[in-house]
Amino acid sequence: MTLWYAGAYFLLGSAVIVLELALASGSRTVSVASAVPRAPETLLLPAARRLLNGASVVVAQHNADLARLLAVSWVAFGLTAVVAAGFGWIASGRMLRPLRDMAAIAHTITAGSLGRRMARGGRDDEFRQLGEAFDDLLGRLEASFEAQRRFVANASHELRTPLTLHRTLLQVALADPNASALSLRATCEELLTSGRDQERLLEALLTLATSERGLDRAAPLDLALLARRAIEAASPAAAAGSVQLSSELQPAFTLGDAALVERLIANLVDNAIAYNRVAGTVYVTTGNPAGAPTVTVVNAGPQIAVGEVQRLFEPFHRLAGRGAGDGHHGLGLSIVRAVAATHEATIDALPGPDGGLAVTVAFKQLPPRLPA
Repeated sequence: MTLWYAGAYFLLGSAVIVLELALASGSRTVSVASAVPRAPETLLLPAARRLLNGASVVVAQHNADLARLLAVSWVAFGLTAVVAAGFGWIASGRMLRPLRDMAAIAHTITAGSLGRRMARGGRDDEFRQLGEAFDDLLGRLEASFEAQRRFVANASHELRTPLTLHRTLLQVALADPNASALSLRATCEELLTSGRDQERLLEALLTLATSERGLDRAAPLDLALLARRAIEAASPAAAAGSVQLSSELQPAFTLGDAALVERLIANLVDNAIAYNRVAGTVYVTTGNPAGAPTVTVVNAGPQIAVGEVQRLFEPFHRLAGRGAGDGHHGLGLSIVRAVAATHEATIDALPGPDGGLAVTVAFKQLPPRLPA
């Protein structure tokens, strides 16, 4: 910045001096003929000679004054250029000091110290806005790292528990010298059941990771068609739990990954059936209220506190009284949230006055250039 300031000052100052020299040079001409008086021929030559000598003295003096002026101008310009460079160095240093401070703080920030912030007090200038933007970024990174740490801790716990169970079952079976074929068969069946449960957990973890990675492809899709498939797949579970499953499906077109959106709807329906009362109801609707393609799933489950609703979308969080033994690991609504975020959709979850939960996912409208 100092070099730019000094260079600009030097160029402008040189232009001023050159212009001054050009103007001064234009005034050198001295009219001799107009100064020669009309006189007899015998007197003309001496008078003209005296006038020319005087004009030569004037021109010489003019040139000397011009050279002196030019020399003084260049000396003054050189001194002021040095002063301007020093002033530019001090001014640019003071202006860029907040940027150097933010750079120093950025070098000290690690994954374990994301709580530090760069924004400083003072006037609302560009550097403060830059610091606030970085602080907002650090806040999102801190929340993401914290969520990742919780996810890893919970996933480790969920995967460690069945491994401990498997080892215990095998040790008990092997420690019994009189174990019959029937008891060994029962142990194997327990291991197979636990293994299927872990397969579902791993599949859910993979789906969650895929959802958070982003969209690989996007195409027009109909929420009503995907909801109909999810309802058909969930009908046996609803019948087994004496849950009445009904729907009102209107065409609702949007843009996205059909497999992920179908998983979103299936998870909403599965959770609505699993977390329900005996002989409860699940109602699924799709449509375009207010021009936005939406899917809504409402169930008649237990009472849910308003402050507990958002926590239901955290990985491995379950309602009170629910455990991993029921085949649910608390990842269903986490996958719903991840898929919705990937599609830039909004989620509205409200507890019912008589219990249960109403979850509405609103997607983006289908672009006009893409036919439904």
